[in-house]
Amino acid sequence: MTQVKRRRALAFLALSGIAAAVPQMAHAADATYPDKPIRVIIPFGAGGITDVAGRLIGQYLGEALSQQIVIDNRPGAGGSIAAQAITSATPDGYTLLLGTVGTQVVNKMLYRKLNYDPAALTPISLVSNSPYVLAVHGIDGVEDLQGLIRYAKAHPGRLNFGSAGNGSSPHLGIELFKLSSQTDIVHIPFKSGAEAVNAAVGGQVNIVIDALPVIEPQAKAGRLKMLAIAAAERSPVTPDLKTSAEQGLPQFQIGSWNALVAPPGTPAAQVEVLNKALARALKRPELVSRLAAMGIEPLPTGVAAYQQHIASETAKWAKVIQAAGTKLD
Repeated sequence: MTQVKRRRALAFLALSGIAAAVPQMAHAADATYPDKPIRVIIPFGAGGITDVAGRLIGQYLGEALSQQIVIDNRPGAGGSIAAQAITSATPDGYTLLLGTVGTQVVNKMLYRKLNYDPAALTPISLVSNSPYVLAVHGIDGVEDLQGLIRYAKAHPGRLNFGSAGNGSSPHLGIELFKLSSQTDIVHIPFKSGAEAVNAAVGGQVNIVIDALPVIEPQAKAGRLKMLAIAAAERSPVTPDLKTSAEQGLPQFQIGSWNALVAPPGTPAAQVEVLNKALARALKRPELVSRLAAMGIEPLPTGVAAYQQHIASETAKWAKVIQAAGTKLD
């Protein structure tokens, strides 16, 4: 072998050794993840159902990862502020978003110009869902959904409902009810879900819809009458409350669901670690019990389940938003 050929052979072997070491180095780096706290951005303020679910699940997710989960509340613009923050974050698995139907599905239908692309975010998994409850105040003789439908059709445009504002989940929830039941009910927007519920309690509006932990205490105190849980199955919190499906409206299903997503380009290795840890956390009996006590249910984990859910929700809410003609800009 000539000296030139020998040098080329040695160079080839050296490069081959480096190439072979790269996967091992990458695997070693992945094995260290996470080695510092993980920040989870929540698109609503403290105290709401999304914040409560996020903090509780974050505690158990942190235990599964042996790392601290730091909650960062970024309310505003239907979740767009939080989603923009996650879009521009470093894609290293240390900044996540607790996405909602707003950030992941309906904002792109409501805003003509959106400062982020939901499809560009890296999906991790669905997390949880809190089914909504429809309740009424001051509608004589109405005891269930079919009674409400009969009353609304006999008095078109006379009933009204309160929501957390145009394009909010409660607003779209009643628009879904109107579309499913072919009724005419007037929308009264408020600044928050709490204001809408208080308006119903005070008799300013006839109908309100929100998560079970929000509505149930008012019903228990006799200030609101719950007509249905907008879900396929009853809740253990209110086992006697019939579902919308049981009352002839299977299409009328809505809840406050959450999903974990990461910045665009987040490596698959980090997604896998987070997925496995979340699956372990959501199987912890004590977490399941604490969630159930608040009417919150764990959702199937994994990227495939997330993508299937997003496709289903997109098809459903596109019809509702088109029928209602709702736009936010």
